[in-house]
Amino acid sequence: MATLVSDDGAGANRQRRVQRGLTRFLVRDMRALRRLVRPQDLEGTVPDWIEAVRALVAQYGNASATAAADFYDAERVAAKVTGRFTVPLLDPPPDDKVDNSLRWATKDLWPRDADDPSTTEAQLQPLDVRLDAAEKKAEAVAQKLVTDQGRGTIHEAVQQDRMAVGYARAAALGACAFCRMLASRGMVYKQDTAGFRAHDGCNCAALPVWRGQRFELSSHAQEWDRLYREYAAPYPGDQLRRFRRAIAEHG
Repeated sequence: MATLVSDDGAGANRQRRVQRGLTRFLVRDMRALRRLVRPQDLEGTVPDWIEAVRALVAQYGNASATAAADFYDAERVAAKVTGRFTVPLLDPPPDDKVDNSLRWATKDLWPRDADDPSTTEAQLQPLDVRLDAAEKKAEAVAQKLVTDQGRGTIHEAVQQDRMAVGYARAAALGACAFCRMLASRGMVYKQDTAGFRAHDGCNCAALPVWRGQRFELSSHAQEWDRLYREYAAPYPGDQLRRFRRAIAEHG
């Protein structure tokens, strides 16, 4: 008899808690690095800050991948899957990817001409406001890079494990509309090689499913699925906006 697995099971919830715990420590350490940025010398100090944050992303990314591998192994044992399998740990993101993400997060720091029509309102704010905004953006992109390394480890394991059939997205009750929409689709078969789509600050977990298991949406994911099918699915090109509105009105 097939065992039941759900996106709201103990394993998925535990994995999300682990991710959030890593995020808290990552943010703590990133805030300690803010002292490296000297407002009077942005051009000279921001590159040093980027280098230091890149090292943090590599450190916490490896921890995320290791935690994901441990989660995969534990879930595999709990599912009583036969045969041995070694989870391949995903490598850290390339340096240029990390650097580009952090440059994007800090792009509003540099002085702008108020008369330039391309200058945004955010770029005209006082420097301390711009520094705070850049810090929040940097924390969000770093969190995604780190968490993606764990989610990518699970995705790659599912691709290589001959006993795995796919994975599901486990989203928290307070997740955004984008994450709820993807979570409502249930298990994605391993033939779908698109990868785990996530946004900055996303804490959704990837839940592996093996042969002999039956995946079932949690009650809240079933409600997201109902809302999507009723209010959004019939409108290609406008589905996310309509789904977001349906959640606000009926969720």
